Amino acid sequence: MKQAQTSPDVTGLLLVVDSPGGGVTGGERLHEAVSRFAAVKPVVVSMGDMGASAAYMLSVPAQHIVALPSTLTGSIGVIFQRPDVSVGLGRLGIGVDAITSGAMKDQTDPTSTLTPEGRQMLQGLVNDLFGQFVSMVASGRHMSEEKVRSLADGRAYTGKQAVALGLVDELGDEDVARLWLRKRLNIGNASYPVLPLISDRTRSWYLWPGRKALLKGLLGGAFSSAIDREGLDGAVAILQL
Repeated sequence: MKQAQTSPDVTGLLLVVDSPGGGVTGGERLHEAVSRFAAVKPVVVSMGDMGASAAYMLSVPAQHIVALPSTLTGSIGVIFQRPDVSVGLGRLGIGVDAITSGAMKDQTDPTSTLTPEGRQMLQGLVNDLFGQFVSMVASGRHMSEEKVRSLADGRAYTGKQAVALGLVDELGDEDVARLWLRKRLNIGNASYPVLPLISDRTRSWYLWPGRKALLKGLLGGAFSSAIDREGLDGAVAILQL
């Protein structure tokens, strides 16, 4: 994207989004990259089945967002999952002692009991990340933060609902997004090729178009979903279905 941003051969960006979200930091980095691109060249987003949570976060800097009526989008929020296996270990007769430099150091450790103070600390982290998310949406969608917060209880919206709420600009598919980009760039019927930023040859095997169908067929849907989320660490902004 950095190269395309400065390349004279690139006049705009069609960003195809189809994701339930992911790590907050990853979403933030993509948000900033799209924001920098949109500051110098037009960006349009075309959402597929899903463009939710962190995937919505990275979409909001675009000048125009297109979604299908059935697209699931929004889901503005942050979740931090903190498993607690201490009770189960106790039943097995296993005890874990944590020697820490401070009372909060072991509060993300699933073998330690979450204290009220630890819960408050983790809630503070989530609240701060959520506030950052709200600010991104408010800036990108030209809304007040109060308006965004009224929509940001974590729920997803269909594309049809999202248009009425101002979270999405237009209903349609990728062709509709391309048409908007052509009009924005004042391009008539002339040839206007849209080329991928990354060629298919450089993609990893798990990014192949048929990967989800293959994984679900071989391993089952639940296991393939776990693979999709592998590597997500810390707080995530993701729509869980």
